[in-house]
Amino acid sequence: MRSVSWSWIIHFLMIILSAFYSVITPTTARLTPYPPSTANLSTSWIISYNVDSRFICDSNDQIATGIFNPILITKTNVTRFALSFSCQLGKNGKCISKNLFSIFIVSEDYDYITRIISPPLVWSANRDHPVQTNATLNFTAAGELVLRDANGTMVWTTNTAGKSVIGMNLTDAGNLVLYDVNHQVVWQSFDHPTDCLVPGQPLFQGQKLISSTNSTSDQKDKYSLEVTDEGLFAYIESNPPHAYYSAKISQLLVTYNESYLNKGKSYVRYLNGSLALFFLSAEPSDPDVTFPITEALSAQYMKLMPDGHLRVFEWQLSIGNWKQVDDLLTDFELFGECGYPLACGRNALCMNSVNPQCVCPVSNPAEIEYFRAVNNREPSQGCSEITPLTCNATQVQDFIALDNVTYFTFTADLNNPL
Repeated sequence: MRSVSWSWIIHFLMIILSAFYSVITPTTARLTPYPPSTANLSTSWIISYNVDSRFICDSNDQIATGIFNPILITKTNVTRFALSFSCQLGKNGKCISKNLFSIFIVSEDYDYITRIISPPLVWSANRDHPVQTNATLNFTAAGELVLRDANGTMVWTTNTAGKSVIGMNLTDAGNLVLYDVNHQVVWQSFDHPTDCLVPGQPLFQGQKLISSTNSTSDQKDKYSLEVTDEGLFAYIESNPPHAYYSAKISQLLVTYNESYLNKGKSYVRYLNGSLALFFLSAEPSDPDVTFPITEALSAQYMKLMPDGHLRVFEWQLSIGNWKQVDDLLTDFELFGECGYPLACGRNALCMNSVNPQCVCPVSNPAEIEYFRAVNNREPSQGCSEITPLTCNATQVQDFIALDNVTYFTFTADLNNPL
């Protein structure tokens, strides 16, 4: 009787095991139990869910983020990133939304990947255009990464066909990179940020962080953070945008001259322990201004929230969850909650930034009620007009005089009074 090679049996078992792990099914390359950090041309992945699907979620939440077996995953032991499709999960563990092609921060231990609580999504290619089951991600022979919905409609692309791309890499910094034969970057996700920054990531002039909308509120307003030649600004995305935070370089530096501006783009970089601003100088020179951030002891990320706050979160092993460690714009400006445009919703007043209270405007003296709370149990949802204001209204209309009230963008124009 011929002896059986144990190495061959182990290899065969690994092939079977990888089939059980495969959730995002590649058409021309098989996922292994531990995904690589790189991928070659002419590789495709299809979203397909089955009873063996592995995802990451928090079973205690009614809604949590579910991600499926990563396409790529980094192997560092400090902060580990995964490239994968994702969806929102209901309490029954099933998807209740369409899918995003995204980068996540996952556990240091890959075997623990199915038990980590709600892994943070730090970048998404198709945030505003989610796709359905059986959507396809294709890394074409021409060097282009293309996402197509189940019906074949192209949803997103890197537009890198014909640019000598030979491979794709998810770097240890969490940057998805398409590179050429000289390993030079042709396209990278760091150039297309969504609402997050990870340590080491820059935000250059011309780029923006844009918040997602609040899924638990009727308000669909978005906020943005961007760098200009003048400084760092946060806006509510109205028409036109209104700045509610500004860190102007001319005000931050004692000695400032526009002629000293560096020849490249101004930018900020998220460093360990600071948010560094580069306007007059550029790396490797020291930053012009730094804003302190809690020094990272483990995985950390920064996110522009749906309420306009710029918060820093860190993984806390002691509690097994993510914890907010900084609220940057609030800390920088010291203006408190009432400094945010919609802290109390529309048509409402924010009182006392230390212990914010939301109230509806009333006449003085309070004889007539013009507004009422949208939700008495949730005052921050704003106020609605009792009698809507229209141009053809027959009711008598007037302005309500409110004392000691300011508006976040208000600047008195004494030269051109109304």
